[in-house]
Amino acid sequence: MSDDQKVFMPSRPLEPGSDRYGVLSGFEPGTRTLEAGFQIAPPFLPLPIDIVFEKDVPVTLRDGVTIHVDVLRPVGAEKVPVIVAWSPYGKGQGTATSVMGVFGLVGLDNGIVSGLEKFEGPDPAYWCARGYAICNPDVRGVVDSEGDSVLWDRQEGRDCHDLIEWLAVQDWCTGKVAMSGTSYLAVSQWFTAAEQPPHLAAINPWEGVSDVYRDLVLRGGMPDHGFAQQLRDYSFWGKSRKEDIIAEADQYPLMTDLWENKIPQFDQITVPAYVVASYSNTLHTAGTFRAWRRIASEDKWLRIHNTQEWPDYYDEANREDLRRFFDHYLKGEDNGWENTPRVRYSLLDLQGGDQVNLAADEFPPVDVTSTKYYLDGRTRALVTTAPADETSVGYEFGANPDLVSFIARFDKETVLVGYPKAHLWVEAQGSDDMDLFVLVQKLDVHGTPLQQFTSPNQSAMAHDLTERGGSILRYKGSDGRLRVSLRSLDQSLSTEDVPAHRFDREEKLSPGEIVDIEIDLLPVGLVFYPGEQLRFVVSGRHLLGGMMPRLREYEPANKGKHIIHTGGEHASYLQLPVQVR
Repeated sequence: MSDDQKVFMPSRPLEPGSDRYGVLSGFEPGTRTLEAGFQIAPPFLPLPIDIVFEKDVPVTLRDGVTIHVDVLRPVGAEKVPVIVAWSPYGKGQGTATSVMGVFGLVGLDNGIVSGLEKFEGPDPAYWCARGYAICNPDVRGVVDSEGDSVLWDRQEGRDCHDLIEWLAVQDWCTGKVAMSGTSYLAVSQWFTAAEQPPHLAAINPWEGVSDVYRDLVLRGGMPDHGFAQQLRDYSFWGKSRKEDIIAEADQYPLMTDLWENKIPQFDQITVPAYVVASYSNTLHTAGTFRAWRRIASEDKWLRIHNTQEWPDYYDEANREDLRRFFDHYLKGEDNGWENTPRVRYSLLDLQGGDQVNLAADEFPPVDVTSTKYYLDGRTRALVTTAPADETSVGYEFGANPDLVSFIARFDKETVLVGYPKAHLWVEAQGSDDMDLFVLVQKLDVHGTPLQQFTSPNQSAMAHDLTERGGSILRYKGSDGRLRVSLRSLDQSLSTEDVPAHRFDREEKLSPGEIVDIEIDLLPVGLVFYPGEQLRFVVSGRHLLGGMMPRLREYEPANKGKHIIHTGGEHASYLQLPVQVR
């Protein structure tokens, strides 16, 4: 069973003076009133109204473990609904130097929030002023809460279920509870909603993985642990033990019950959901779209933005949009929310002309047709008719170059919106396996690659941090990856547009063996004007670098020569979602 496969390591206490320690990180149970104008520290937003602050309130979970939560709510006798921000990031970390530094990294002013919010969570200054309470928990095993902490697990869903049901019966609560937040705070919503707590009225996952194996530690079957190690080592501060996700990935490199337990039960998620996604977050994008497709909610909305999640989450217009959703489902307001388009998507042109909030009934929109662009190894072009003659191209791993490219030039405006995939015939010489990376890039009419920063910070330092990594801060195209020995598809999960691999069996390559593989690439929304080009790259190394600045880069387990077969009986192709206009 999955619990038997879990590996734990000692936690470390959250020490005063550390960069994760905030003004409110100390254990100080009690209730006080923060008056309008209160400012937690000089950079932050003063409170617009009086707020009741209940600190370090104990909540006992079903197995007897006690966690501690902070509750912030408007002063007054009127009952209010509550929004939960569930994550291992300490509930007092809103003023920590690490959090303030992240705002600086993306170019946000700390003055847009009160510092009372959890990292990546809803700000009480905004929500309390609009008739909501905010609950910031220290989850199991974190800071002063009891138990061993786990990472993105169904245990978290059960724990948050219990917290929601406790909140719903407090004398200040209407009985309506919601969840909101980005990244970890989004992932926890999939797990919680799948537990179907009776008083959970709505969720708002704002970019987050939905499969720990496929999105975090073993994307494409490769043990790429850079961000997982940062998450393990710098997020779960506590007094007991924490789950060692790296040791688990090393011990269980194939899909097991451990990893299955870290996939939410999407078919059990029926609560109204406002899901926010982007094309550019190489950690969150695949998981957010996967969950959007698979959750059973009849009332679900998707908005695909064109920036980075933190500027998008704290943008005033977007908060007002979310408030309309919550007002409808938590307060019963007849505000027309149900008329909001079920999908609002963006189209990037990477030259300042992005289009946002384009309405559709589904994603991809109904006017999109999956179109095959065949690889021609002789001309290095992408063509719409399969070449009659077979040609192979390749590269030696570690050589320069260690990649092969294919290019298509569009003679008329062409819009891609949806799910690309690569179907390749490949061969390994001098090895029995291949780590393959693929990338779809946009080039201008002169062949120059086009890129786009996703955050307001476009400084010299931002250029440095994103030159060979930091892909969440600078969009360079849609990528995918696969370890070829793990090519077996899960037919129950795969679709014609989005292949899904089983990852439960290893099929090594024999000398001279040519195999066909499918690789899913991140969803796209890209406009190509006449004369602009699309470049498709196949390589033995990661072309985007680490997803966040300063992460340890993954070293592929490659050697020998990679051969890509094209045309004839081995007609490799790139399938693109073309919008018919």
